[in-house]
Amino acid sequence: MQAGSDEPPHATLSHAGAVVDKAIEYMMGQNIGAVDIASALLGGSLALLSRTVSDEAIVSILNNAIASVRGGELHGMAGKPPG
Repeated sequence: MQAGSDEPPHATLSHAGAVVDKAIEYMMGQNIGAVDIASALLGGSLALLSRTVSDEAIVSILNNAIASVRGGELHGMAGKPPG
């Protein structure tokens, strides 16, 4: 939760997720490719994290993401089979 925010963390996370979903929808409507959108979002996310958490925390986050990919969790979220 950000300093000065009265909203519970889950509410702000949900709001942030909705904003990101709308941004993705807008970029797709602008015929920006999915890989370009994802790369831009990932780069922006890493830049934000680098200003707010340690390098070790970023590595931990990325390792969790790698484990999710290897475990097939992301394909379940996207509604498509792994592979």
